[in-house]
Amino acid sequence: MAIRERLVEYRDGDAVLEGFLCHDNARPAPLPALLISHAWGGRDEFVERKARRLAWHGYATFALDMYGKGRRGHSPAENQALMTPFVADRALLARRIGAALTAVRAQPEVDARRVAAMGFCFGGLCVLDLARSGADVRGVVSFHGLLKPSGLPAKPIGAKVLALHGYDDPLAPPEDVLAFAREMTQAGADWQLHAYGHTLHSFTNPEAQHPQGGMQYNERADRRSWHALLQFLEEVLR
Repeated sequence: MAIRERLVEYRDGDAVLEGFLCHDNARPAPLPALLISHAWGGRDEFVERKARRLAWHGYATFALDMYGKGRRGHSPAENQALMTPFVADRALLARRIGAALTAVRAQPEVDARRVAAMGFCFGGLCVLDLARSGADVRGVVSFHGLLKPSGLPAKPIGAKVLALHGYDDPLAPPEDVLAFAREMTQAGADWQLHAYGHTLHSFTNPEAQHPQGGMQYNERADRRSWHALLQFLEEVLR
């Protein structure tokens, strides 16, 4: 195997964005592709590690950029300030992640017919909104994502949907889970939800060590959710 990495500049209107593309150069192109959407702090080493890891499984992976080239948060207050405009304007959010989908499809290593998306926390919301927009992707996977509907006009969801959820996540309480299930069913989606007991928000991130604030790494849920991801990708992209 020969993993190759490069930065890809792309645009959403006047916003200049920068994604991180990773693929195994020893595998014949074009490859099935996977968009990876970051948490509230912006594109970081966490999602780039996921991109590298999944490239070993034969995917062309693209850690996208929701905020703009070089824009990163370095504190909870900065992260919140970056995320809030997109949570408040879900049409902007859908357009911005749609620009990433267009960018990854344009890469020569990518099979534009076989694209899925995954995201963590805020990134989970982003990929769910990509599916809600009716985008032509094979599937989306949300890891401890926010589940609230966008409030935009409902569209049929053609993508398969997998939500990997900590049952004790205070940012997506049981009433949000039930509302999400109803929404996905009404949209005609092929959907799954895996709820991990005794599990809080950010359960895949080893740096999440703040149970009082509802965020805590959980090795067991992290491992189980990763296996669920790989099985799902095998189903939708192979």
